[in-house]
Amino acid sequence: MLEDFLSRRDEEERMKAAGRIPPGQSLTQKFPVLHYGSVPKIDLTTWTLRVFGEVEAEKSWTWDEFQQLPTVQVKTDIHCVTGWSKFDTVWEGPLFRDFVQMIGLKPTAKYVIAHAAHGFTTNLPLEVMLADDVLLAWKYNGAYLDPEHGFPVRTFVPQRYFWKSAKWLHGLEFSPTDRPGFWEQAGYHNDGDPWQEERYQRRGMF
Repeated sequence: MLEDFLSRRDEEERMKAAGRIPPGQSLTQKFPVLHYGSVPKIDLTTWTLRVFGEVEAEKSWTWDEFQQLPTVQVKTDIHCVTGWSKFDTVWEGPLFRDFVQMIGLKPTAKYVIAHAAHGFTTNLPLEVMLADDVLLAWKYNGAYLDPEHGFPVRTFVPQRYFWKSAKWLHGLEFSPTDRPGFWEQAGYHNDGDPWQEERYQRRGMF
């Protein structure tokens, strides 16, 4: 155990020297499971991903239809607001930027509200979601997501703390105005940039 600790500490120091660890974070080799509520049992025969709001026409995909979309792989680091970072993770799914091209957004679309199981939502500006590493992810390290990590689909936004990557996704709403989600209303920062250590909101902002 001491050897593992020393190896992990050495790797963490290398990552810090390379500028890959945001302030207040530490390295993990595991993939911690953190969420509010129970893991939902999702029936793929009835699951759909609905897109609505400031779009030219509302649309939904079944699981079979969704799997036909072109996908990309992204290898990147992820960071949790609770303080852990995991490096060189590999994710696969439709690139969000390409997905948006298929649905046609109105000029009034400024924010993306992800709707997930248990009524959970989280929010981000559209410009953040259009980055070249944001996915609608269904695979992690070559395999379908485990249920506790968001099966069948989650948003994947690696440049934000990981709660912004909504597990068990079933809806994407494009909104003209910002609407803080579950954790944002509970006190987490509205933007959640790990490099700015935006963990918590100042009191009275919402």
